[in-house]
Amino acid sequence: MEFSHISVLLNESVDGLNIKENGIYVDGTAGGGGHSGEILKRLTTGKLISIDRDPDAITVLTQKFKDNDNSIIIKGNYADMKELLHRRGVGRLDGVLLDIGVSSHQLDTPERGFSFHEDAPLDMRMSQSGTTAGELVNNLPYEELRRIISSYGEEKYAASIASGIVDSRQNSPIKTTLELAEIIKSHVPQKVRRDGHPARKTFQALRIAVNDELGALERGLDGAFEMLGSGGRLAVITFHSLEDRIVKQKMASWCQGCTCPKDFPICVCGNVPKAKLITRKPVCANETEISANPRARSAKLRICEKI
Repeated sequence: MEFSHISVLLNESVDGLNIKENGIYVDGTAGGGGHSGEILKRLTTGKLISIDRDPDAITVLTQKFKDNDNSIIIKGNYADMKELLHRRGVGRLDGVLLDIGVSSHQLDTPERGFSFHEDAPLDMRMSQSGTTAGELVNNLPYEELRRIISSYGEEKYAASIASGIVDSRQNSPIKTTLELAEIIKSHVPQKVRRDGHPARKTFQALRIAVNDELGALERGLDGAFEMLGSGGRLAVITFHSLEDRIVKQKMASWCQGCTCPKDFPICVCGNVPKAKLITRKPVCANETEISANPRARSAKLRICEKI
């Protein structure tokens, strides 16, 4: 099996981890193993734990790193990182890398149902288990559909699209990606159809809901930071504003010191920074990388170090 995926901000993210050759690292969203492979090159006696929830990724990773004694591969959700690692007796980590979002393999494999460019069953499950996008589209009440499309897709026309979905499914279930894409297209203004594909935001929203991506990100960040040892680094690559906002706010909270009012003569809150920012502003892909991989255009990398 091939797992085609071009790793975004590869050197910037791995360099940002400040790899120690004997350290213990986690690639929490290993995918096709691009970032994992680069980390493994920099280890001698250290260990890399590559985690992914997608069975296709696990198959590829197992084959790719079968002869590397520094590699440990775990099938699971990075949101459960603490539990997954504690079960295997792993304690403190020297670094964690998270590349958030859908992989190129998932997008480019039509039968996975992530893309609105190919006709396929409405699936979108990263783990290939659990509730599908089709089940959400055909069973959720109007108000919940509208909320998901508005909140997770930041879609201005969420109400109209949700209404169109509810009306259409009353005649017959919505089964395929192109079927849904056409419903979306017919429920947005003509001018919107000229500004990229009108289904993009709704498909993003459904994918996030199916995979609980924002909830997983919150839990994964907390778990990763808790497991880092002093001096350990957390590097996170995001691809849209909802993810980046969560990462930015979480890192800011770890880096915050005293929260007492400025007119207090002494600190009474006792709050001290738990981390320091390595990247004051997000690192973005350069034009060379974007021209080679257009999906890198929206990528943002943030790195912090535990104190």
